[in-house]
Amino acid sequence: MEKAFAIPISRRDFMKLAGLTAAGTLLGVQDNVPKAEASAAPAHRVDFEKAAIPTLFNVDVCVVGGGSAGTAAAVTAAQKGAKVVLVERGISLGGLATQGCVYPCMPTFIDGSDTPYIKDLNRRMEKQGISPFYEVIDTDTFYGGGRARYIPEYLSLVYDEMCEEAGVRILYSTSLVGVVTTGRRIVSAVVQTVEGLAKIQAKVFIDATGDALLSRLSGVPTEKGSEKTGHNQPMSLRFEMGGVDLGKVYNFSLHLLKDYKKGIFDEMTEKALKEHRPPFIEFEKWKNNEYFFQNAVSRGDLTQDDVVYIQAFSIPGKPNVMSMNCPELPLLSFSSTDAVSKSEAISFGRKMMRRLATFFIHNVSGFEHAYISREASMVGVRESWRIRGKYYMEADDYLKAHHFPDAVCRTAYPIDIHDVKLAVFEKLKKGQYYEIPYRALVTNEISNLLVAGRCASGSFAAQASFRIQPTCMSMGEAAGIAAAWGISHGIDANALSWEDIPAEERSYVSEG
Repeated sequence: MEKAFAIPISRRDFMKLAGLTAAGTLLGVQDNVPKAEASAAPAHRVDFEKAAIPTLFNVDVCVVGGGSAGTAAAVTAAQKGAKVVLVERGISLGGLATQGCVYPCMPTFIDGSDTPYIKDLNRRMEKQGISPFYEVIDTDTFYGGGRARYIPEYLSLVYDEMCEEAGVRILYSTSLVGVVTTGRRIVSAVVQTVEGLAKIQAKVFIDATGDALLSRLSGVPTEKGSEKTGHNQPMSLRFEMGGVDLGKVYNFSLHLLKDYKKGIFDEMTEKALKEHRPPFIEFEKWKNNEYFFQNAVSRGDLTQDDVVYIQAFSIPGKPNVMSMNCPELPLLSFSSTDAVSKSEAISFGRKMMRRLATFFIHNVSGFEHAYISREASMVGVRESWRIRGKYYMEADDYLKAHHFPDAVCRTAYPIDIHDVKLAVFEKLKKGQYYEIPYRALVTNEISNLLVAGRCASGSFAAQASFRIQPTCMSMGEAAGIAAAWGISHGIDANALSWEDIPAEERSYVSEG
């Protein structure tokens, strides 16, 4: 069985994770900033109530969005006995993990965070012959649960198998376009399929769209972007390069950084090469040589935007392939919540991708015969819309390590904002963590709606912590449990108390 390796740290991430700057004030998220500045207008709605649209499914639970959170919600609800349909606009489950080339999963930085769904997923991935776990390289920096590298081609297959075993019906190539509500309840979701418009009736709906689209169409209050600037976090468009000689790349790195003192990363890289495993290569360190990338900018081979964020990961199971964790699209040029801007960003990002690939091929030993082997089929959105739920998570929930009796999961992942102008938070001390309460997954406005994933209820800063894949999985798992429990006990989702569910049936029980 091949062993996964390490993860790289960008300059920005290192500053945050090392806690070099004290927590204090975060521009854009101060307590005295009016929340209205981050409010979002409701989505454009069409009245489908009297439209003659055929009903495609009548189920217990309808989950919209098949990413990390949505797949977990659908599988878990079905395992608990609910009849479930999962709506996914792409042709694979997993969202950014499969369609967006976003891996590895970032760690939660706290032990005990892996909920049963995550443990089951990891066991299934190990059976594919590639260990999902990457090596902990520094216990002072990397520790805790959730750390895994899921190869997309394996992950999409495992997700299909999990849904099939649980009895989840998947609707691929299907997009949400509207809802029908009566009073404070969603009656049906209106979707666009290959056959045209159709309705899905359900007792409970779970919004795992990432963009809170189901919530917005239902009239739930939402926010987007920074409370100070209004800007969303920057997007990415990732890709893979095949035909890479990783040993030569590493030797080139040592030559480029000949004055750089070797550390644990280099030791692990050399160990991996000796064991014929994909080694860790940290491109971010190459920025220590100011001239390498800046000369390329001066020559016109790259732009300044291209070199702001350059990372890559080796991929277990793909010995001559690197996952390029870039480009990051210019923050001030594009928005994840503007339809035209987001579309333009994709074309812009594809040009950045080609420039970066060409530069590496012509300038980096080991890339001479490399080529772009895969482009992400989904733009990497870190943050867009967030709901205003019954509980609103704030930066203080992280900074003060708040625990909740109705907690559905724990994490200590730092407040990770990809904008150096906005902030660096001090990270929690080892062993500290905060919890996400069930109340952040439900709303006051709609009684049979649950929201899971990066669009859960919280501020711009809070979302920058809870947006990582394992935390989204655990939120989705809890939503699935709550949906099934509420249906079987005749309790609305937003009236249900998570702590009233027997401990043995919950995915997570707070230690107080």
